[in-house]
Amino acid sequence: MDRRRPATGDTNADGSTDRALVRGLVNLLVAILLVCSLALGTALFAPQLIDGLDIGEQPSPSPEPPPAGERNPSVADPGDPGASSYETDVEVVRSATVEDFVHAKINDRRAAHDLPPLEWDGTVASVARAHSTDMARRDYFAHRNPDGEAPADRFQDVGDYCRGYGENIAQTWLDRRVSSASGDGIVRHQTAEGLATGLVNQWMNSTSHRQAILEEGRTPGWDRAGVGVYITDDGAVYAGQNFCQEW
Repeated sequence: MDRRRPATGDTNADGSTDRALVRGLVNLLVAILLVCSLALGTALFAPQLIDGLDIGEQPSPSPEPPPAGERNPSVADPGDPGASSYETDVEVVRSATVEDFVHAKINDRRAAHDLPPLEWDGTVASVARAHSTDMARRDYFAHRNPDGEAPADRFQDVGDYCRGYGENIAQTWLDRRVSSASGDGIVRHQTAEGLATGLVNQWMNSTSHRQAILEEGRTPGWDRAGVGVYITDDGAVYAGQNFCQEW
């Protein structure tokens, strides 16, 4: 999770050789635990491909999602490619349909925590979609692109659109076996609704991403949001949800 407000670590020295040795061993154990923790975090955001496992019957095709809102805003990111899609054995999964489902499911999660729904904003969605596309085409997965540009720069590209903003990103696959967001099973996304559920679960199973969605911690109160999904020809999915606090 990357947002405009910056996030905000006591040492003790001892001349004893024994204490220095103990300190060194403790530091080594902490470093090992930290590496393990970081590896788990990566799995939550970008599920690993799993081959050779049968996960059961195919799902039913997606129902019609509730329409999120405007898709042709007067102000759009120049890197926004528009719609993308991928055909599975069940249905043609269209990026716009996934975006509608994600937006609705995020608002459902907010409602369960007594938060008002986020209004869909086509410009914010365009910024998210352009970044998702850039990650796919230049093969990286990060809030900051290879040119060093962060969310702040992307919002300035559309007229410094928001006073405060946040960004959640996720990556997964269509029609391939991947580890579930909870890490305790295998899933295969073959429908727009199933893919949207998987993306939202990824974010809700990560502390910082969940805080952005539910406005917890130091997260500001959002006024609106937009979802941007890009699907590659081989079924890789890059997704982002950007949040906005108006001026």
